[in-house]
Amino acid sequence: MAWITLLLAGLLEIGWAIGLKYTDGFTRFTPTVLTVGSMIVSIVLLGIAVRSLPLGTAYAVWTGIGTVGTVVLGIFLFAEPATLIRLGCIGLIVAGIAGLKLFA
Repeated sequence: MAWITLLLAGLLEIGWAIGLKYTDGFTRFTPTVLTVGSMIVSIVLLGIAVRSLPLGTAYAVWTGIGTVGTVVLGIFLFAEPATLIRLGCIGLIVAGIAGLKLFA
């Protein structure tokens, strides 16, 4: 159950990271409320997950999910570059997340 909680926390991290783009520097009310809400729930879920998962592993997986998801959505939503080097680096992050999950 802790891994599912951590996955949800990571998905919400993607949500707030992408939400930052839509807040326009926290000047738009609705995107700001949704972004801040996602931040809060993401941190709370991370806190719940670390009750039974090692802190270092949980934090690394949480930030990894957020990083990979944000980069992928940045490519699709904001036409950010999808170079071979960039995608290779994302692959290394995914490999690190998988390794932490397998050997936790």
